[in-house]
Amino acid sequence: MQNREKSDYDSVMSTYFGDEQVTALINLKVETKDADIIAEAIAENDAVDDVYLVTGDTDIVAVVKFDTYGQLKRFLMDTVTSIPGVKESKTFMVVTTFKKGGELRYERAEEGPESKG
Repeated sequence: MQNREKSDYDSVMSTYFGDEQVTALINLKVETKDADIIAEAIAENDAVDDVYLVTGDTDIVAVVKFDTYGQLKRFLMDTVTSIPGVKESKTFMVVTTFKKGGELRYERAEEGPESKG
């Protein structure tokens, strides 16, 4: 991505999330031999809620919460990218939470006449 495209993206994300709290899932591909050390380094940050070592295309998944999009961006740029052994990261920002901690986080829509058998 060119610098202008990155700037446009950051502008859109900042506008969308504003100063609201941001929750994100960070998926990391790492050097296998360094996986535990990298997971521990990520886990030490106060904004990190959960860190999982997983199987599949991703090695580590971290769930993070920041007060603003800018703080998330700084964490990714300054912390995650500076950890030796991190080969790739993908970040997924949460837009809506439907269930958390076993509890539903939405109100069910009333069933209309068309949904009755």
